[in-house]
Amino acid sequence: MKEETKKFISAVSVLVGTSVGAGFLGMPYVVSKVGFVLALILIVFISLVILFLNLCMGEVTLRTKGKHQLSGYAEKYLGKKGKFLMEFAVIFGIYSAIIAYLFGIGESLSFLAFGNIDNFLYFSLFIGILMSALVWRGITLLKKLEKFGVASIILILIAIILIFFNKINYENLIYFNSQNLFLPIGVILFSFLSFSAVPHIEIILERNEKLMKKSLFFGSFIPLLFYLFFTFIVIGYKGVETPEIATFALGAIFVLLGVFTMLNAYLSLGNALMNNFVFDNRMGKFKGWFLAVVLPVFIFIIIKLSGIFSFTKVLSIGGVISGGLTGILVLLMVKRAKKKGNRKPEYKMPVSGWIIGLLILFFLFVIIQELVRMI
Repeated sequence: MKEETKKFISAVSVLVGTSVGAGFLGMPYVVSKVGFVLALILIVFISLVILFLNLCMGEVTLRTKGKHQLSGYAEKYLGKKGKFLMEFAVIFGIYSAIIAYLFGIGESLSFLAFGNIDNFLYFSLFIGILMSALVWRGITLLKKLEKFGVASIILILIAIILIFFNKINYENLIYFNSQNLFLPIGVILFSFLSFSAVPHIEIILERNEKLMKKSLFFGSFIPLLFYLFFTFIVIGYKGVETPEIATFALGAIFVLLGVFTMLNAYLSLGNALMNNFVFDNRMGKFKGWFLAVVLPVFIFIIIKLSGIFSFTKVLSIGGVISGGLTGILVLLMVKRAKKKGNRKPEYKMPVSGWIIGLLILFFLFVIIQELVRMI
């Protein structure tokens, strides 16, 4: 296999592995509350928004010499305040994701072992320790494991089509409840978030930056295809009885494959956050590692003991706050990078004032809507 092809596959795998984690397990549940047809519009729209923003972020990295993470690019183009806001968004989002993974993986393993989720805390703590050790290994291990993560995603998709397609009740797919129209937005947005992977893709594609646009397109399209088929089949099969963790409705092998995809996303995001602390905040590796993957485990324990949030609530809050704020900052960064960048990019995105304005209004709306719903 050519080196160029290997880098392309690695780049796509990292983006897909970052996107497809706990979000796809929670998506059918929230979609069941509003109905598949209405949610389908939201899923496609949000996927296109994230694709556009990933391409914008890719242009920012290509216009900038040197290696940075999201907060480093924000500081360069938006100043200290931009860096602070980006760091908050990144940390909040990845912490939310890791906490959701600890919920999802722990509950899944408890379900496999005992048929219930009563003992999930012990499994979650074990996974937290294991993944902390793996993140310490860094991006070399990440590049090896992400390919297996994408393979598991493809396997899940093929298997559910073969096994459950004939079991679909199409009446489940025509149900809708417009009163819950905005309920799925947070989980759907969370499911597509992959901004933190873009700087890693630039590193992977070193001396092959011409593949950036293609990698971002395919890396964004594959999760959309997976989510549409997965949600279609789960909703068609279970309808309003869809469980909060969707694979519980499909059987043990799917629960296990779901665990594996979450482990890959956990590793990718934990590694991205550690690099953010080490490269852009100039922390030592141990301190960056501790803040990136050990501290979230303690936060998870507090949340679990307090009983404040469930699996999908963590996904929703993380999606709108982190995704909304990061999306706004990416739009502002790409506009500045077009003027102040110090490198000629391999591609350029059409970013006009009205596009930026409309997308910022959309993100502000979903953030406010989520906060009001919480209150």
